[in-house]
Amino acid sequence: MVKIVNIIASGTLNTEIDLSQLASDIESKAEYDPDNYPGLYLRFGEEDPLVTVYRTGKYITTGSTSKEEVHEIRERFLNLLSDMGVVSTDIDDNYQIQNYVCTGELDRQLNLNALAIGLGLENTEYEPEQFPGLIYRPTEAPCVALLFASGRVVITGSPSLKTAEDTFQQISQRIAKLL
Repeated sequence: MVKIVNIIASGTLNTEIDLSQLASDIESKAEYDPDNYPGLYLRFGEEDPLVTVYRTGKYITTGSTSKEEVHEIRERFLNLLSDMGVVSTDIDDNYQIQNYVCTGELDRQLNLNALAIGLGLENTEYEPEQFPGLIYRPTEAPCVALLFASGRVVITGSPSLKTAEDTFQQISQRIAKLL
């Protein structure tokens, strides 16, 4: 089926954050350059998911590959801030998963020109000079699929793993009928 390659989740700390001070306090884990980007990047370890924190208190986690890891990174982040006295441990941060990014393999080469027509020009974008994949927006799913000539499919914008799996299955069936 599909493999999760990234889960994006977000929450809010319900307070403004002094990002310069936070970066100074956790310097070994933080990267903050307000001239280039308004958020502070926080990574507990080189391979760990990324937490991006904004002055408004909003934060986003990216790079998790399971629901368990999504919740683990949130707990580590909130515990760090709690230990520093920035937030309390019982904060209601309205943390939720926003987007699953998944990949799948169709195990066949794809003719992207033919698929652009077959899947419907109103639902596809294919400009190989700009991007090597076909962008497909299925009408029955709230996500976007990137189809590559190699047969690789990337599904992004999916609100759940089930939606990503269902979308991949529908695309597989549709392509099998077209090619």
